[in-house]
Amino acid sequence: MATVAVVYHSGYGHTAKLAQSVAEGAQATLVAIDAEGNLTEAQWATLDAVDAIVFGSPTYMGSVSWQFKKFADASSKAWFHQKWKNKVAAGFTNSATMNGDKHSTLHYFITLAMQQSMIWVGTGMMPSNAKAAQRNDVNYVGSFAGAMASTPSDASPDEVWPGDLETGRLFGQRVAEVAAQFVAGRRS
Repeated sequence: MATVAVVYHSGYGHTAKLAQSVAEGAQATLVAIDAEGNLTEAQWATLDAVDAIVFGSPTYMGSVSWQFKKFADASSKAWFHQKWKNKVAAGFTNSATMNGDKHSTLHYFITLAMQQSMIWVGTGMMPSNAKAAQRNDVNYVGSFAGAMASTPSDASPDEVWPGDLETGRLFGQRVAEVAAQFVAGRRS
């Protein structure tokens, strides 16, 4: 079985709810970036030790939060030593609007993963885009590059759409399954 960590920043709690769903699906360790954009040494060691890392951040002003960016910049130490090379990578984001330029955040994660020499995994889910689709359907926001959620700006973290949380759970499950395939391939 592969080991997975979900490293994320959440400003108001909505992205944390999505992180929990992704971690549940992947049976992953949650690694929360603090309000100042920092991780502990133990959290860095966790990221270095796992087989897969899932990145998560709200989309603020068309990209990751500054706290996530600080974490990403600090990951240059891992980059220099190629500690994350050939680990599986994936990402998720949440913002208040249906589009909200969330794809820019996912592209930021993809670029970070490519610089770290990681292997990117998308959702593997078809979008819920038929006339009969309902807001709580899986992958209603319709992303292939990573999991996306849209939570109204005046909603509490407990009001993240159940369909978005299920999308996150299934996404986490996929990441763990792909990572397990890579781990098995290394052993054979």
